[in-house]
Amino acid sequence: MRISVVDVGSNTVRLVVADAEDGAPLPVHTAKWRLRLSEQVKPGGSIPEEAVERLVGAVAEASRTAARWGAAEPMAFATAVVRAAPNRTEVLRAVRDRTGVDLCTMPGELEAELTFLGARQWMGWRSGPLALLDIGGGSLEVAFGRGRLPGFVASLPLGAGRLTHEFFAGEDPPPPERVRALRRKVRHQLRDVAARIRWEGPRTAVATSRTFQQLGRLCGAPPGRHGPFMERRLARSDLREAVTRLAALPAAERSRLPGISAPRAAQSLAGAVVGHTAMKLTGLRTVTICPWAIREGVLLRQIQDGPSWWAELTQLDEEAAPPEPVPLRLAAAAGQTEAATSRRRAGDRDRDRAR
Repeated sequence: MRISVVDVGSNTVRLVVADAEDGAPLPVHTAKWRLRLSEQVKPGGSIPEEAVERLVGAVAEASRTAARWGAAEPMAFATAVVRAAPNRTEVLRAVRDRTGVDLCTMPGELEAELTFLGARQWMGWRSGPLALLDIGGGSLEVAFGRGRLPGFVASLPLGAGRLTHEFFAGEDPPPPERVRALRRKVRHQLRDVAARIRWEGPRTAVATSRTFQQLGRLCGAPPGRHGPFMERRLARSDLREAVTRLAALPAAERSRLPGISAPRAAQSLAGAVVGHTAMKLTGLRTVTICPWAIREGVLLRQIQDGPSWWAELTQLDEEAAPPEPVPLRLAAAAGQTEAATSRRRAGDRDRDRAR
């Protein structure tokens, strides 16, 4: 069976086509289209018409590419930049009507759960109790678990692109007081979540996302050309030095550093501040850079749990407002289908009315 997934992120649209063999997604083709939505959309702002046109075009091309590689319609999802947009419903409808692809958004907590699933599969059971950090363009996902799915997840509005807009707009490089203000905000919003991770006492910690991959390379991890099976680790002490180094340079000069790409150079400082602060508050001295993340998690759920969970997720409530960031919650028990979230919420509303 050949399956595919399309991930609409803050900077790029990514396609993965994979064969589902022996319970694992084996990639046969990957592609990406750079949209840089985070540069065109302010935090909480609407997605402009021009950006919607480019998004529709990228999703259409991704769908055609998946078909050429023998995969059915891709499972397509958008992360924080679309999820938080006031015109989210119009964007999703435009993609569906003009491409035939049911692009959906998912709660940040479900993103964390699926990313954890991908990381767990990659790291294996020998990694023991596992903590996860994932820095996206619009949000930071944190998870912890001892099993296949996490027992605890959190999604916070601490994405590298969002914070760059909020703290560093028009200042390149930013003055030291803005960097300190950003660090204070991250500490404040992450305090309770970090306390939970410290209390759980993970045996292994992993970091996913392009932000962490590039920071790992900046801090001395092997380059990507050495392949995904090369161990890559990131030390908190090295990341602290990277924050100082990045803060002293404008974005154009950061892009000349090892691992820092030009499209992500502007937000690399905010990403480094979030990453270092998160590691410090959670007590993590080192993290392993994991190449599997949310896309692999979506593919794994499709392989392991069947297509019904995705079908339920794509049943969009067009009247619903974009969800607010949720700072903390306990995840569903291992094995429970998170796609039943809408049914649980409906039951909660019924119980509230009964009270």
